[in-house]
Amino acid sequence: MAGTRVSTEAVVLRSMRYGEADRILHAITPELGRIGAIARGARRPKSKLGGRLEPLAVVRVELLRGRSDLMTVVGADTVVVHHRILTSHAALTHAQRACHVVDRTCVPDEPSERVHGLLRTLLAVLDARPERATEGLQLAFRLKLLYALGLQPALGSCVRCGRAEDLVGFDAAQGGVVCASCQGDAPTVEPAALAFMVAALGAPLADAPDLGERPARQVHRAIEALAHHHLGVDLRARDAA
Repeated sequence: MAGTRVSTEAVVLRSMRYGEADRILHAITPELGRIGAIARGARRPKSKLGGRLEPLAVVRVELLRGRSDLMTVVGADTVVVHHRILTSHAALTHAQRACHVVDRTCVPDEPSERVHGLLRTLLAVLDARPERATEGLQLAFRLKLLYALGLQPALGSCVRCGRAEDLVGFDAAQGGVVCASCQGDAPTVEPAALAFMVAALGAPLADAPDLGERPARQVHRAIEALAHHHLGVDLRARDAA
């Protein structure tokens, strides 16, 4: 409803300059899902919003819903500042990649408490231990993100025949692994890649396992294909670096 005022916690996913002094941002919130908002005058030297709305910021925002798709930021208070992420190139890159994927996969006006919480957890892990900025952590985050969005890949048995042995491929359209007899043209997934996906989904994000370069490519491919087939999102369009 136009004119409604809303208060919510938000993680800023991206922030863009607009006009002479404004800033447009995308953020993920527990109650409203992904939001777009304009912060008028935020780039003016004396603005109280100032640097509070930069990407990765965790803020409590006051929003005014208008007639357009963009809400208006009327106030913002910092909740968490991730100082160590900002001083580590590897951690910053991983945090930016995670924000990009959330921005691509989440939709407005759909509660996203689990996604918001997952991203908060990733940022906390990276801030506490920047050296944890590994491909394993990034892939574990993406798998958990798909799960939070309702996409849980079937990893225990073949999605075509139900066989639990000799699982060698991943059929994203069907949503999980396939055995050698049913593989057809499904891309190969090696035991190390399959074991990683099982472990990553079952463990806290802070305990995400590591994996080698080859299985990492297979897991990455499976995640991209799941997002494409079931969310209509091409994660390859821009993997923030």
